[in-house]
Amino acid sequence: MSPSARTPLLIVGGGLLIGLAVGLIVLFGLPPARGAQGAVIGDPGTPQVIAPAPVVGAPAPDFHLQDTAGNYHTIADAKGHPLLINFWATWCGPCRVEMPAIEARYQSNQAKGLMVYAVDADEPKPDVEDFARTFKLSFTVLLDPGAKVQDLYQIRGYPTSFFVDGKGVIKVVHIGAMTERQLDDNLAKILP
Repeated sequence: MSPSARTPLLIVGGGLLIGLAVGLIVLFGLPPARGAQGAVIGDPGTPQVIAPAPVVGAPAPDFHLQDTAGNYHTIADAKGHPLLINFWATWCGPCRVEMPAIEARYQSNQAKGLMVYAVDADEPKPDVEDFARTFKLSFTVLLDPGAKVQDLYQIRGYPTSFFVDGKGVIKVVHIGAMTERQLDDNLAKILP
């Protein structure tokens, strides 16, 4: 095919691609704007605020979540205490594997003030309660309706753990399941 015969095909093909892109934007809308290290916070239809990503050395972003009994908990409530924030899901195999070790470390470090917030991945309350009963969890299990705190902490995989010192500063971010040694090493960075 000669170059002059290909030109109309290229124009038609390019037009189809542009039309497809515009159609997808009209159908699904544009994704929310995200900063280089920020998460979109807020409800759809309201002005969006870009919050900084939680990173080592930064303060842990505060939140206001209910536990399975209906009590509210915040990061501010944990000030002065070492805090492990664990993001997990009932269907997550690695979460099931590491949860007993987290419970054991919580039990053995309560005297040192250790607190654990286990933030569930927007699942039904009965499923979360059943999981907590099955694993005999005695630390605070939190519900995250709409996964807003998951977005705030920019969770991209389960489990993900944030180790926060008594001043509210993130000392370690661990993505994926932890071995018992990794759990101990990470806790050593926040325990007195």
